[in-house]
Amino acid sequence: MNLALFDLDNTLLAGDSDFEWAQFLIGQGALDGEIHAAQNEKFYDQYKAGTLDIYEFLDFQLKPLARHSRAQLDAWHQEFMARNIRPIMTDQARAKVQEHLQRGDLVLLVTATNAFVTGPIAREFGIHHLIATIPEQRDGQFTGGVRGTPSFQDGKITRVEDWLEAQGLNWGSFADSWFYSDSRNDLPLLEKVSCPVAVDPDPILKAEAERRGWPVISLR
Repeated sequence: MNLALFDLDNTLLAGDSDFEWAQFLIGQGALDGEIHAAQNEKFYDQYKAGTLDIYEFLDFQLKPLARHSRAQLDAWHQEFMARNIRPIMTDQARAKVQEHLQRGDLVLLVTATNAFVTGPIAREFGIHHLIATIPEQRDGQFTGGVRGTPSFQDGKITRVEDWLEAQGLNWGSFADSWFYSDSRNDLPLLEKVSCPVAVDPDPILKAEAERRGWPVISLR
């Protein structure tokens, strides 16, 4: 059995679901456009630069979930999928996921973006296993907090290894392991797998991939 791990934002998606979700909420009038658009841009720039404080960002990202009922959030998410996400799910990305699924590989989506936003996206790709940052819930409603280790940078390794252990597996259970990512933030997990792949990479990851002889591909 082989293991195939996929990052989501700017890897399988030709865009960033975190950023798009905040922009969508601004469009719905659920967030103050002037204040939150500027903050959204700031955090996105920090992520791309590799300087993001994940807990500061999660405070920004998750608090809006606590302000609305789950029914309202679920209704918004259906519209978000149609308007913002499906148009940036490329045929090449869908085909790459299907390639691994059809070979019988164990396929996981591993993303820093929270599980509320990314769960339906994973299912749309046909991926049944999701490792994402978990928004805390109480009595079926989001609290605005985070539960456990965020799935970000080294935290992705922690979360993947915890998930594998819960399945009675470890890295040695697989003949080969892939991880597809666009971001310098994912270098720790890229270094962990046997087959790292840089997908439409940022400049730092592209240079590192070329130095190490890792494949560089495009899913656009």
